[in-house]
This record gives sequence, structure tokens and C-alpha cells, in this order.
Amino acid sequence: MKVKIFYLYPDLMSLYGDVGNIITLLRRCQWRGINCEVENLKVGEKRDLKEADLLFMGGGQDRGQRIVGNDLQNYKEEIIELVEDGLPILLICGGYQLFGKYFKTKDGVYIPGIDVLDIWTVGGDRRMIGNAVVESPLFGKLVGFENHSGRTFLGEKVNPLGKVLKGYGNNGKDGFEGAIYKNVIGTYLHGPFLPKNPNVADWLISKALAYRYGEEVFLAPLDDSLEYSAHNAQERRAYRAKTLHI
Repeated sequence: MKVKIFYLYPDLMSLYGDVGNIITLLRRCQWRGINCEVENLKVGEKRDLKEADLLFMGGGQDRGQRIVGNDLQNYKEEIIELVEDGLPILLICGGYQLFGKYFKTKDGVYIPGIDVLDIWTVGGDRRMIGNAVVESPLFGKLVGFENHSGRTFLGEKVNPLGKVLKGYGNNGKDGFEGAIYKNVIGTYLHGPFLPKNPNVADWLISKALAYRYGEEVFLAPLDDSLEYSAHNAQERRAYRAKTLHI
């Protein structure tokens, strides 16, 4: 079996160890004997995204988001069509923001998104920083590290990834973190996210295989004792530490 991942803008959108998400997907495929290919897409390059079984995009600074946001518009209609067909996507922080309607920075710069997700983001004066714990209806308890000044708000066409137990989440007010639409997951959880939440990684791999082969695929279980040891350690740190808001 085979999975092809497209890593969107790795040179500009990979803060806080986001490349670890790609490494996790790659290794968890390899451990099961699944051939996993990773292809990078950079600004100015042209790729046929119909070749992808899974897209990933990490977080970036405002300057990088302006550059990437312009280039991403070239793929807007194609990505919307693929999402409706069931293509799985994982979006972290800045990637999450750019797949929404727009991101308006705290300096008033308007960066249009590609409107895959019914969300919008407005930059704030203070950053929301710290370890976070989220209770997800689909995945159970999730952990990660958030560091963002953008306040993201959800529309009616998406569901939150989960409810914030510790941390700030999308905007520090409504108690929700992330968003899900079809097989697309957006989240502010860095750290990286997937190594400490292996069930999410396996969900993405399963959806990618189903997308490629047209039928549900059941993954062989792995020994995730080390992954959940890291998960539990980060959860403990989250409850011990004060969440920074600067």
C-alpha cells in the first residue's frame, strides 16, 4: 500500500517543530509496511495536488503567511474540490488560519484565505502561550503547545476539534480549540502535535488510504506506550505551569 503526502511550504511554514508531524506520519506508515512518499511544495512551484492522498501545512510568522497566502490562492479551487471529495488535511496554526476566510493581522494587514474552512482570524495585541489540553469528541484527550496572537472564530459549517481543558484555544473566550470539516483538521497545537497524539496520526493515515483506494482500511496496531508517556508528561506540565499571556 502507498500514501503520498504533500508538505505545503515547509521552508516558510514550519515553526515549533511542525516537521515532526511529517516524520510521525512517515514512520507510522513505514512501521506498518506502507510506502509513504513526501513531496514538498514551495512558493512559485506548480504541483498537481490530485496526486496527493494527504496535505500538511504548519505554522509561520505573519510575513511568511503573507507570501504563502498569495501563492496558496493559485490552488484555492483545486483544494476546495479535493476537500469535498474527502482529501484529508492537517493544518497547524498559520496553516489553519490561511485555510479560513481571512487573517487580519494586528497591524491591519488583510490576508485572504482560501475559504476551505468556515473560520476567520483577527490578530490580537497579546500572545496566548503555553501547554494546552483539549477534550475532543472524536479523539479523546489531546495535548500540544500553543503560541499565537491570532483569535480564530468558527462559523456554522465547521465543528470545533475539541473543548479547552487547559490553555486558550481558538480565541481565549469561547472555550473551543481547532476546527474539523469533513477530513480536514485545523489546530493551534504545536509541539509537534502528532507524536504525542498518535491516534490523530493514525486517523489521518486511514483517511489517506481510504481516499487513495476507495475503501476503508484498518491499520495494524502499534505499541504506543512511548508516545502516550510523552502525552501524559505534557498533560502534567500543562496543569502544573501557568499559561502565559503576554
